[in-house]
Amino acid sequence: MTQEPEFQGKIGKTIKESDPWWPPVPASHDGKTPNVVVMLFDDTGFGHFGCYGSTIDTPNIDKLAAGGLQYTNFHTTALCSPTRASLLTGRNHHAVGMRGIADYDPGFPNMRAAVTRHAATLSEMLRDEGYATFAVGKWHLNPKEERSAAGPFTDWPLQRGFNRYYGFLGGATDQFYPDLTEDNHHINPPKTPEEGYHLNEDLIDHSIDFIRNNKSIYPNQPFFLYLAFGATHSPHQAPQPYIDKYKGKFDQGWDAVRDEWFSRQTESGIIPEGTQLAPRNPGVDAWDDLSDGAKKLACKLQEAFAGFLDHTDDQIGRLVSYLDQAGEIDNTIICLMADNGASQEGGPQGVSAGERYSHPHLDDLDNIDDVLPDIGTPKSDPNYPWGWSQAGNTPLKWYKSTTHAGGVRDPLLVHWPDGIKNTGGVRHQFTHVTDIVPTLLDVLNITPKDSYQGYPQMPIPDNSFAYTFEDPDVPADRGPQYFEMFGHRAIWADGWKAVARHIKNDPISDEEWELYHLDEDFSECNNLAEAEPEKLRELIDLWWVEAGKNGVLPIDDRSFQLTGISKRPGGIHDGLKYHYTPPVSRLPGSIAPPLGMGEWTFDAEIERGDSSVEGVLFARGSHTSGLSIYVKNNRLHFDYNCFTEILTGSSETELPVGRCTVTVRFEGEGIGGEGQVTLLVNGTQVGTLDIPLIMRGLGGSGAGASIGGDELSPATTSYDAPFYFTGTIHTVDVAIQVYESGGRLVKGNVGDIYSSSLKKT
Repeated sequence: MTQEPEFQGKIGKTIKESDPWWPPVPASHDGKTPNVVVMLFDDTGFGHFGCYGSTIDTPNIDKLAAGGLQYTNFHTTALCSPTRASLLTGRNHHAVGMRGIADYDPGFPNMRAAVTRHAATLSEMLRDEGYATFAVGKWHLNPKEERSAAGPFTDWPLQRGFNRYYGFLGGATDQFYPDLTEDNHHINPPKTPEEGYHLNEDLIDHSIDFIRNNKSIYPNQPFFLYLAFGATHSPHQAPQPYIDKYKGKFDQGWDAVRDEWFSRQTESGIIPEGTQLAPRNPGVDAWDDLSDGAKKLACKLQEAFAGFLDHTDDQIGRLVSYLDQAGEIDNTIICLMADNGASQEGGPQGVSAGERYSHPHLDDLDNIDDVLPDIGTPKSDPNYPWGWSQAGNTPLKWYKSTTHAGGVRDPLLVHWPDGIKNTGGVRHQFTHVTDIVPTLLDVLNITPKDSYQGYPQMPIPDNSFAYTFEDPDVPADRGPQYFEMFGHRAIWADGWKAVARHIKNDPISDEEWELYHLDEDFSECNNLAEAEPEKLRELIDLWWVEAGKNGVLPIDDRSFQLTGISKRPGGIHDGLKYHYTPPVSRLPGSIAPPLGMGEWTFDAEIERGDSSVEGVLFARGSHTSGLSIYVKNNRLHFDYNCFTEILTGSSETELPVGRCTVTVRFEGEGIGGEGQVTLLVNGTQVGTLDIPLIMRGLGGSGAGASIGGDELSPATTSYDAPFYFTGTIHTVDVAIQVYESGGRLVKGNVGDIYSSSLKKT
């Protein structure tokens, strides 16, 4: 642990014979030390902001670019949690234990789903220097099985250097019904969508409150705000006026839009003259070849995305306006960036609900008109198709999770009126997300310590890019940078890049490496592998050297498989049996029983004082998909929401008054097959329900489970949520018998996408 400074006063027998002493006030408390704000977007492509070529309105982001610097050669890790780990530590993601998303620990040092204590976070470093530290928004840096009200809290924001936290711990959440955490406890949203709630606005409200409260008490203390939006990760949801604003704005299709954005990039100097627009990615159809239904769905999905981004920009404007009014904007370093390229997770068609693509159970394009009005609203969980994703990455190819430019080349803005005088400039030097920490430490004149909280520290590479603040033409002063994600690999060195695209389960030795001279080929269109074999060999060899230095091995090409439950012995899912004694806090999606994994039995011992007692016993999922077990009209009911098609099974007889045991038994053929639900009261069958499609996930976007009510986004329309149970629930037991994980691989053009086709054991 950090040692308190040795007392330097005098201790006598009495107060009169003693001299007091206090540790010196941190040097940062002089009122002149810069504040730091890091804003992080999720799944936002290189070309999505207006200042990077888009026609989506982002005036507040564009204003930050005009008043600061805009970087065109900034790179990330290709995925959310790894980028966040590198952003907050200044080290490579494998080295700090975050190979992939922070959900699952497969048992190797490079993937513990949490950042090692030997890599202090920027918040820990700055708090040690006297900063107030606040985290707001998406965290996604601790194992998902450690996100319940029971903790452990070891890797929650407050335990990693932040004084206050408000946001969501998982990878995604509903923007109207978010799974919220404040400091170290879970909370429900302060308002409903009907009352005007949206997560973006809530995050900015709390950001301003944290800063205002601190500045009111300690006006000279600098602050560090880490603001990580859910935007623009799916679900793409926004207040209706923002979606309506873009009606018809994308009817010309993604080919024409990409051409237009490319022209704007060229004209503004964001991309060099002579840059080629990458061809459509495999699997992206020409717009003119789409059916009318496909065009309608795609346009509405893009309108929802645009509204979401536009609304987020407005909230950034609120924060910047507050900083300006408070007299803090000039002395605040703002870094605004994205964590990876635009996402391919909506598939080639796009989906009104994310779970549709993972099954797959896509929207019916021949009957799409009824679906369109809900897209982007609280009744949807939408994600756009590959064509719009590639448009967001203009002029690049491929997407999030790949190591080609579409996955790793992202926007970065730096705004600091007191420190950057050459404003409105564009910088083309290679930079990487690991460079943010050393740059901030550099301009703040902070030398990181060898130990934090008693843990010896991994070195932070001296890769500050502060030299670019004054000189736009100085060459990049940086050593090589490797990339690896799900077996995709790449390395940059001295303006050259070698990259290998991996096909799941294929031997890595069989894969072809590509070679690009990025200084002359911005969009990676001219493969020089055959023309420059010696340079390619040099870079491949260098990749293995850097992989060895940073703990990249073993290369692990599993992706969606690692979003399931952990195999770590002793975890909460060990044995797949769950016992609850209500009342219990709402269960996040990662903690709730994974009912999509197999057949299951639900038992609840309940007590009712009279026949009027009713309410929800257990609910899992959301408005788009899920299930609910509840009592209504003196009968037991089971609702199964299959992509908003709600099936209901009810007991044929009334429930007895007093104490009884209700049971719901789920049996079926496996994911994607048919199933049957049986309802029992005190062991006697009282009803059944046939299920035409067994879903793997329930609810999407991090939807969890509630016992004794249906909190947040309701799983059914059969009652007015939360519909709390008015009797007593003594115990709840859930037992799952898993299907055999034989799974099938769906080989798509974005890489192999895992889609279980599971069979009963």
